[in-house]
Amino acid sequence: MAYALILLASVAILGEEDDWYPSKYGADDTLGAINNLSPELVVEAARLVKLGKTYPLGVVTGRETPAYPPRTFSITVLQGGDGTGKSIGTNRATGNDDLMFTWVGIGSQIDGLGHMGIDHVYYNGLKAEDIVAPTGLKELSTDKLPPIVSRGVLIDMTRYFETSMLEEGTAYNGKEIEEQATDQGIEIRKGDVVLFYTGWINLTGVDNERLMSAAPGLGMDGAQYLADKGVVAIGSDTWGLEVVPSENPTEVFPVHPYLLAKQGIYILENMDVRDLVKDEGWEFMFVLGQPRFEGSVQAVINPVAIR
Repeated sequence: MAYALILLASVAILGEEDDWYPSKYGADDTLGAINNLSPELVVEAARLVKLGKTYPLGVVTGRETPAYPPRTFSITVLQGGDGTGKSIGTNRATGNDDLMFTWVGIGSQIDGLGHMGIDHVYYNGLKAEDIVAPTGLKELSTDKLPPIVSRGVLIDMTRYFETSMLEEGTAYNGKEIEEQATDQGIEIRKGDVVLFYTGWINLTGVDNERLMSAAPGLGMDGAQYLADKGVVAIGSDTWGLEVVPSENPTEVFPVHPYLLAKQGIYILENMDVRDLVKDEGWEFMFVLGQPRFEGSVQAVINPVAIR
């Protein structure tokens, strides 16, 4: 009898684990929440542009950029393409090429839907054995994403917690997000790109060890709250978006697979929103055209906020 109860409980748990696919966007979908974008939303976002002011949201990716270990970056400049530096033609033309050896997830980045899954199952039930190869992802790669152009909103969590920088391990969830958004006069809508400011980015170059060892961030309830709103992407000024350590000490990065695999919502990391915060630019046109490296899991990005 006890065994039967355990078996039934196990079946129930497995059912709960599997009920996140097929996706609500269709059994064959590979784009996730990008389906919530539309030409109408692009037009609405364009109407937010009143000042003609642009804000680059990306940080510089370089040798000294703090990165999740063991990620590293290097670049080599070659004169003349072959390294000889010889002039060519009667006009003595010269030039430079560059060669990079880098992990893609360094600096400001977008996590594609193939970045994190649950026990080797990714968005819409796609299995690693079917889509992952050493030469690149066969599905869910970031080169297949269309431009992400929509309304962006910025929520300043330092105002909610009344501090210049949230402490590591500080989670913000649905209650905190809703209250702070209301205080800023923001309504989170379907198709939005939602960005958070925690002040954590200010540790960059000051205390990189502390910066990368933990972080304040989005909790699971907050992720569910935003998913229910129908947002396309969620980002922050931290290296991993979600709170570290996790709210549940037995879990590791639980928000990532929930957003990416279960909800098809994209994650934006290391978003430098400080100038937007200074200008109280809580609402803006968000524009992202990611590099189209075939088979890529992530992409280094420099999205632009326009007001």
